[in-house]
Amino acid sequence: MHARSLMVVGALLLCAGGVVSAQTTSPAPTDDTQIWSEVQITAPLRKKFDLIFKGTFRLGRNVSHPVSESGAIAIAYKATRFLTFETGYQYQAAQPSPGRTSFTSTLSFNGTVKFPLGKFTISDRNQIERRFRNSRSDNTRYRNRLRVEYPLAVGKTKFNVFVSNEVFFDVSAKRWARNRFAVGANKKLNKNLTGELYYMRQNDGRSRPGDLHIIGTILKVQL
Repeated sequence: MHARSLMVVGALLLCAGGVVSAQTTSPAPTDDTQIWSEVQITAPLRKKFDLIFKGTFRLGRNVSHPVSESGAIAIAYKATRFLTFETGYQYQAAQPSPGRTSFTSTLSFNGTVKFPLGKFTISDRNQIERRFRNSRSDNTRYRNRLRVEYPLAVGKTKFNVFVSNEVFFDVSAKRWARNRFAVGANKKLNKNLTGELYYMRQNDGRSRPGDLHIIGTILKVQL
């Protein structure tokens, strides 16, 4: 009888521990506020070819913790005045929420058409990428980004304002997975430096977090 009582008490303690664990483990949030910082360094290789290095750091969980770090290398080929091709590799480590870590290697290829239309500059980038992921199955996706820029001047200060929208299609899952809308401005700081500041809204109903408010900066260095 004594042994049976101990077994019952042990079972109750295990159940209680499971209940406490279930109560303290909450699902990852669906939305977040983040700050994205990126540096791009472009070095000419030869006529029409450039070597590009990119580094990105993202602060999230309502701007309280690092959530992503990535490095990339790419080669760009300016085929014509209006058409540029780029192929590259990116490695990303991400910690989107407590207890979750992922690593992704991405191979990409894109073509960008860019042309003036009056005072406006229109660009359309079409990109295909293959992602190799440690925590989920590998996948292929297509991205299309349309961007419109317009020059402005305030006194002697000249800069460009822009608006863009990018859609993501998950080829492996056969569905539109993500949308990114951005508005911002960029300014040439000197001969070799250009700075960009933007606000972006990302909508993604499947990722956690997928719905993001983002303040971003890009520093472009031309060697």
